[in-house]
Amino acid sequence: MKKLLTITAALLLAGIVGVQADNCPSKKKSAEQKAIMKELLGKYDANKDGKLCEGEKSKLSAEDKEKLKKCGAGECSSKKKDA
Repeated sequence: MKKLLTITAALLLAGIVGVQADNCPSKKKSAEQKAIMKELLGKYDANKDGKLCEGEKSKLSAEDKEKLKKCGAGECSSKKKDA
């Protein structure tokens, strides 16, 4: 019985992980996304770690947030938080 439960749990977990991966766009970024991210990192990356932390993201202007939304950069991160 324990074997059956373990196998069932493993299959369920594998299915959930597969669905999550399908919800996230490809990790490969387009040239437009790369250019926008480079521009925004130069503008807002205060600690120069190559990523925008929550504090840095909160400082994004409305115009820059719209750029990110329009090109689709960073969508996967926000979907993970909503799930």
